Amino acid sequence: MSDSLQQVRAEVLACRRCPRLVEHRERVAREKKREFRSEEYWGKPVPGFGDPNARLVVVGLAPGAHGSNRTGRMFTGDRSAAFLVRAFHATGFANQPTSVRRGDGLEYHDLYLTAGVRCVPPDNRPNPAERSNCAPFLERELRLLPEARAILALGGFAWEATREVVPVVYGGTRTSVPFSHGACAVIGPGAPLLWGSYHPSPQNTNTGKLSFPMLVTLLERIRASFSDAPSARRHP
Repeated sequence: MSDSLQQVRAEVLACRRCPRLVEHRERVAREKKREFRSEEYWGKPVPGFGDPNARLVVVGLAPGAHGSNRTGRMFTGDRSAAFLVRAFHATGFANQPTSVRRGDGLEYHDLYLTAGVRCVPPDNRPNPAERSNCAPFLERELRLLPEARAILALGGFAWEATREVVPVVYGGTRTSVPFSHGACAVIGPGAPLLWGSYHPSPQNTNTGKLSFPMLVTLLERIRASFSDAPSARRHP
C-alpha cells in the first residue's frame, strides 16, 4: 500500500499510544492558561506542517502546552514559535514572520516542520518509550519527503530522536557525533546531512544561549549546503 503525508497526519491525530501523554494533553486543554481561558484548546496530537517538496526538515522536541497544544499547529502561538518563525522568514523559508494560529496565512517554502513527539509532555520531558512510540511517524515523514537535503534537530532530544530513525530511512549508520549548536553529521552516501541547533525555548533565547543571529546564520549555512548535496536515497 502507498503511504502519504495525509495518511500520516490522520494516524497522528488518532493516536492514543501513550497514556501519560494523552492524560496530560487533555488536562492542559481543559484547565487552560489564564490568558487563553476563552479559547478552545486543540488538546490532541499535533501533525507535521509544511512544504511536501522541502529540502529542509526541521524536527522539534514536542508541542508546547499553550502553543501547539492550544493551536493545533507545530510551533504556533508561543514564544518559541515567535522566535523560530521569525528566523525562518528572515532566511526565506516562511512567507511571514509570525505563527499565531491555524489559518493565519503562514506558509513554509522548502521547509517541513515536525517533532520527535507529537503530544505535549509533562515538564517538556517525554520519556524514551514515548519517543519510541512516535518514531514510526517521523520515519514515515522522512520517507515521504524525497527532496530532503538537510534535517535540523532543535535540541538534544530531537537530535537523539532523529539519529535513531535516519539510518532506517536512508541507510548508513547511527551517527556518533554529539549534539551541539551547529553540529553537522554525515549519515551515509546520498542521505541528508543532520544538523543541530539549540532549541528556541525562552530558557535558551532569554539567556542568550541561542540568539537570533546564531539561528539565522545556521539556517543560511544549511541553505548554502543544498547546492552541494546529492539527491537523498532511501534505504529499501
